[in-house]
Formats: sequence, structure tokens, C-alpha cells
Amino acid sequence: MKILSAKFFDRPTVEVAHGLIGCHLVRKRGSKIKRYLITETEAYDGPKDLACHASKGRTKRTEVLFGKPGLIYIYFTYGMHWLMNFVAGPEGYPAGVLIRGIQDSTGEATNGPARITKKLGLDGRLHGKESGKATGLWVEAGEQIQSRRIKRAHRVGVDYAGPIWSKRKWRFILKA
Repeated sequence: MKILSAKFFDRPTVEVAHGLIGCHLVRKRGSKIKRYLITETEAYDGPKDLACHASKGRTKRTEVLFGKPGLIYIYFTYGMHWLMNFVAGPEGYPAGVLIRGIQDSTGEATNGPARITKKLGLDGRLHGKESGKATGLWVEAGEQIQSRRIKRAHRVGVDYAGPIWSKRKWRFILKA
């Protein structure tokens, strides 16, 4: 399968989040390679989006969000969970797409970004790295999913961003 290049991620963040549904998140650990269907994503779009980490400005934590499209943005939250995003949009514009749901080849689903990072063994060592075979984490093109098979919903856990930003339907879910 074709590995998605930076060109795929160098588009408006909401388009990238929608476009990742149906693609495959691939993890290589040692000699084992496992592919997972991406079933749920969320878009975080730039400095005006109060739910996006970049709304607080350019910091050591958010520096990766300003980087090249397709970089891995992984961060520790609540003192116990790693969450993983891919940088989206043009370099210099801080935005990312959180991976919220995956499904393995047997149909077993893993929902929740912290459960995904735990299942795939992802942590801060991948922060700021390019997705690809060299890092052992990449995205491959999948089947083209028709828009009617993708549900749009409010993002999860972002009430702190206020009613305008927390109500954005920037979460995308593959319908069963």
C-alpha cells in the first residue's frame, strides 16, 4: 500500500481529518508490522481554535505543530496518557489531527486516543519525528470512504474552549 506523504497532510486540517478515515495506521515493532483501519479522528485547527494547543502560542510543547505536515505530535496528558496527532496544513501553521479510533483486521476496535497509544506502544520518543518506516509509524492510503458513511460530531473533552470551539463538528467517525 502507498504511504501517505507530507503532501496528503499539507491541506486544510478538517480535510485531512476527514480524509484519514479509511486509511491505515501502520505500526512496526521489531519485525512485526500491524495495520489498523482509522475509524475516528478530530481536527485541531490553528491559533484561533481555542481547543488547539497552539491557541496558547508557540511553546516547547507546541513547536512540532508548527512543523512540516505529517510530523508526529505526541504529548502526555493528565499525568498518565500519551495522545498522538499528525501535523496538518502548511508548515508554520499550527494544526493537527488526533487519532481517536482504529480497528484491526479481525474487526476489533480500539476507541480512545490513550488506548490507541497504549496498544501501539507510542510515547514521547516519537514526538517531532517524521511518520514513516524509519520511525515505525506511518499512514497508508486505504479505501475511499463515501462522505455519507462518515459521521460528523462535536469534539470530545474540549468544553474549556467555549461554546464556539467546543461545538465545532470536527470529529469524524466511520459509520458501522
